[in-house]
Amino acid sequence: MAINRLRELRESNDLMQREVAKALGITQRNYSYFETGHTLLTEDILIKIANFYETSIDYILYQTDVNKPYPALEEKE
Repeated sequence: MAINRLRELRESNDLMQREVAKALGITQRNYSYFETGHTLLTEDILIKIANFYETSIDYILYQTDVNKPYPALEEKE
């Protein structure tokens, strides 16, 4: 489940919930609810978490085991 991946990411970066919550612009309690599965992750929060950890939403949601962000799309002229 994504909730386990959130905890894995946080702990592997030696962060506390309050530190991640502050970076995301939410309270520690709200972040805790995401991490424990009491509140569903929203698209907005998923994007912020993926950007914060420099990973992909697919990695957070266990759609891949590759902990790297996708390459940016090139703009077409």
